[in-house]
Amino acid sequence: MNDWTPKLNPSVDLRRLPLNAEEGFVLSRLDGHTRARDLPALTGLPQERLHDILTRLVAQGALLPGAEAAAPVNTVRQDPTQPQARAASTATPADARGALSPEGHDGPSLDTRDADPLPDTEAAEAEDEAAAAEEEVPEAVLGNFRKLFETRLHALPEDQRVAMAHGAEDPELSALCFDPVPAVIKAALENPRVGLAHARLIARHHRNPVGLEALVARAAFAADTGVRRFLVRNPQLPAALFRRMWALRRLMEHHKLTVDRDVPESTRRTARELLRQRFATGPAEEKVELILNTEGRALGALVGMPVDGKTASLLCGRTYRSPLLVQNLARWSAAPPVLIAHLLKQELVRRQPQLRAMLARHPNAPADVKRA
Repeated sequence: MNDWTPKLNPSVDLRRLPLNAEEGFVLSRLDGHTRARDLPALTGLPQERLHDILTRLVAQGALLPGAEAAAPVNTVRQDPTQPQARAASTATPADARGALSPEGHDGPSLDTRDADPLPDTEAAEAEDEAAAAEEEVPEAVLGNFRKLFETRLHALPEDQRVAMAHGAEDPELSALCFDPVPAVIKAALENPRVGLAHARLIARHHRNPVGLEALVARAAFAADTGVRRFLVRNPQLPAALFRRMWALRRLMEHHKLTVDRDVPESTRRTARELLRQRFATGPAEEKVELILNTEGRALGALVGMPVDGKTASLLCGRTYRSPLLVQNLARWSAAPPVLIAHLLKQELVRRQPQLRAMLARHPNAPADVKRA
């Protein structure tokens, strides 16, 4: 079993299984890539004990059996003397790319010269969010931690819980992350065994600003994508703490918070204020990224916010093919005159009279267009 990689069974609802706190803790540490022999270092549990727990989890159906292996992609063995096999083995990378063309091997390739590639920072953020989502603790496991706290730990005196938090091991350490008392949370954060999984539990479930301040004081935790995601959804996140965390984030990240319905309205309101402040002083490249990636939707929160010359120049250096983007720019009262003139020259605008009419009514439209 040491070389086996435990993986959750996607066809089983963990909420319906009679898992105890220890089994739930082990499940919370499985990422689908760590082998069984490496789990003692990850969980702090001895190998023999882990073996018993994993055996029980397999028996309950929570984990895929160790003997299960991925099916080979192609089980048909080709004869290398056959023409098809020789052609496949000698295909060049260019041939492979051509085979993926929607028009066929000899057809035209997709022209991406005018496409707006996702910026590297946005791609990295998307990867971080995907990784954080994969590491989220299943709801059934969270329920076990909460149940352990409510049934066994909550009744203990506060000073005893504080002392326990300093040296607790899992699953008790994870259960103490549900404690509403900031002193217990501070003690848990000083525990040498505390990690990102515990920090995410605190960010998601602790409801006292003092405890959240203690969490963010740890730079490694404050920088974690999962911790930040849960903090901004926590209704007790103080506005001042949010500003400190997000003051230097990219404009696109601010915008995402303003439209995220999982974020409390108070935090969204602060995010809108911070977005306007950052738009006034942020780099031109971020402003252009925000406008283009949202097709101008973000401009609704930026009424009356002018742009600098570099931003206008970057916007004028592009070809526009999105009617929605042109419409939103036409409704933007602060759109600079050079941008309106540039939009009027676009092939899209020349082919759609309604877009030209919207731009002609803009207060910064060229005088000859208004007269026409």
